[in-house]
Amino acid sequence: MSKGTLYGVGVGSGDPELLTLKAARLLRDCDIIAIPQKKDRCFALRIVLDALPELADKSLLEIVMPMTRDKDARERAHQKGAAALAEQLDKDLNVVYITLGDPTIYSTYGYLQRRIQEMGYETETVPGVPSFCAAAAALDISLCEDRDELHLLPGGINADQALAYPGTKVFMKGEIPVLLDAAKNAGQTLIGVQNCGTEAEELYHSTEEIPADAGYYTLIIAKENN
Repeated sequence: MSKGTLYGVGVGSGDPELLTLKAARLLRDCDIIAIPQKKDRCFALRIVLDALPELADKSLLEIVMPMTRDKDARERAHQKGAAALAEQLDKDLNVVYITLGDPTIYSTYGYLQRRIQEMGYETETVPGVPSFCAAAAALDISLCEDRDELHLLPGGINADQALAYPGTKVFMKGEIPVLLDAAKNAGQTLIGVQNCGTEAEELYHSTEEIPADAGYYTLIIAKENN
């Protein structure tokens, strides 16, 4: 009995023009688009529909992935999501699971991908434009040159230690007040982008410009030469 394939597809950070040609083809050709939130709250789906409005009637599978540090709650959600995907794959339907940025970088897709693979299904990962690359482009800077190191960091935990790393530090989904305090103590300049690639995009070219209450989709960069 043939089974469908699960595709993990990155849709970029916000600008619908950065959706790749391969992503667009798979989204058009697939049987179902799986999304990591309820339809009315899914930013990744909005990007897709802005780029490909003809997909407004495509079948959707909502897989709610809670933003929580409760490991048990996350595990239950991941198991439930994998089971929902497997149900569709067993019908020989191809499913595209969309994710912001790139599916290999701090993405909910990885949790589901492992479980689906362990259950014996085929998967394929399709890269998207990562948020930190889109943010650097929006700021019109390079992230690293020559032999500079590039550090990709989640949140603001251990910010003091992280800011001491050589090269460029990128903080994704950071705890902004923690980062601002750490940068002040370290004498480092921060720059950043909020809501990159959207109409609500805000560029911050100095630490002083970054609001402590900047939203969840804010990416902060600290360059050693700053």
